[in-house]
Amino acid sequence: MPTVDTLLERNTAFAAERFEVLPPIPESRTLIITCADIRVDPAHILGLELGQAGVIRNVGGRVTPATVQMLAMLAAVAATEGAAGDWELVLLQHTDCGMTRLAAYPDLLADYFGIETDVLAGKCVPDPRRAVEVDIAELAANPAFPSNLTISGLVYDVVTGGITTVVPARPLREE
Repeated sequence: MPTVDTLLERNTAFAAERFEVLPPIPESRTLIITCADIRVDPAHILGLELGQAGVIRNVGGRVTPATVQMLAMLAAVAATEGAAGDWELVLLQHTDCGMTRLAAYPDLLADYFGIETDVLAGKCVPDPRRAVEVDIAELAANPAFPSNLTISGLVYDVVTGGITTVVPARPLREE
């Protein structure tokens, strides 16, 4: 049986037993940016239920031009729902990220980040702790993001299951 058939069967059970109509805005007013890696599912590692937080997943859980655009679009949706204002953004990267295996493809990585290859080292791809700090600094330097946005940076260890706080929750910029 194809995998999609199994997934459809599971959806039938979900729709019958656990489905509930949810608002488009997460109850915690929190967005999590994390990696697409299957080992890093925020619902499982953070104990989230449906509707508690929004999740953006991409390669490496990194802030890229596409991520910034997506955040702007989500902010516009929030504004139309009357939910502009105080939000929390959590950057959740992880150890043993597949992105670290892309060193042989500097052009691919540079294109992903929207930068030239000669500044790629500044993205700290091999070090998730430094990468979290770099991405938060990039968001803080972008005046399109409000200063009162609460931001934090975490690194999930795929071997132990534990999370290390790299940047504790704080306003994006000090006014």
